[in-house]
Amino acid sequence: MTNHNGKINIVLNGQKKPIKVTHIQPMEEQYTYPKHAILREIERELGELVGLQEMKKVVKEIYAWIYVNKKREEAGLKAEKQVLHMMFKGNPGTGKTTVARMIGKLFCDMNVLAKGHLIEAERADLVGEYIGHTAQKTRDLVKKAIGGILFVDEAYSLARGGEKDFGKEAIDTLVKHMEDKQHEFILILAGYQREMEEFLRTNPGLVSRFPIIVDFPDYTVDELMEICMRMLKEREYLLSKEAEWKLREHLNQMKTVMLPSAFSNGRYIRNILEKSIRTQAMRLLMVDRYEKLELMTIESKDLILQW
Repeated sequence: MTNHNGKINIVLNGQKKPIKVTHIQPMEEQYTYPKHAILREIERELGELVGLQEMKKVVKEIYAWIYVNKKREEAGLKAEKQVLHMMFKGNPGTGKTTVARMIGKLFCDMNVLAKGHLIEAERADLVGEYIGHTAQKTRDLVKKAIGGILFVDEAYSLARGGEKDFGKEAIDTLVKHMEDKQHEFILILAGYQREMEEFLRTNPGLVSRFPIIVDFPDYTVDELMEICMRMLKEREYLLSKEAEWKLREHLNQMKTVMLPSAFSNGRYIRNILEKSIRTQAMRLLMVDRYEKLELMTIESKDLILQW
């Protein structure tokens, strides 16, 4: 059995005194040697993000996949290059773009990508106005993304115009480059969960081309409050007890009466705080009071909440 000190006690037959086997390293600490500094750094950065448990697990798996594949190569075993195109499904403000940037940095550090930069695009950046224009625009974007990541937000919009829409041409061009240059850049398609699932159904061949599909769930009220507190701390502000209670109640009510996409993300919290900081500044200006604690404190009456 294992005692509270992390040591394993083995009791042999006929012996009352246990033999202690020390220096047993917990599984979760076995990758913390200096050679895995890249993983530790990306985990540190991901640890600064609230929630995203599935994505954090996937990042570890990808790291292990790449690292072990290199070890197989060194051992003379078959080690095919991994296809790392991804699909992120979730509402706006749930961390998709932020995580994409981190993944670019991770892959650059691991020599999977030459640069690791992120090119952000949406339908307007891909779809042209006449025949042939779309393919050229899409090729140009892929060219810019070589060595890094092409991140296409609201990707489902490419399939919404019907057969005569140029969005289909953009999809076909992306698919071709995913195959021809699959180890030169990584394509990440992102968008609302339901819409992305419908998008995949419009082109069954897409599913097999995205071996990594990750859901970015809406934040819970507790997670949104944690995001709020982190943002405030970074800006050297704080909420009064009444303001904290008011914001939590507001978020609980919003979760009940509105669609998740309308509020359940970090961007919504950021907007509330920015408006509230401006309101607090006006209040302090009007009363002409600038003590340190007052300069830091967001009061309940400063919170500008939209219903």
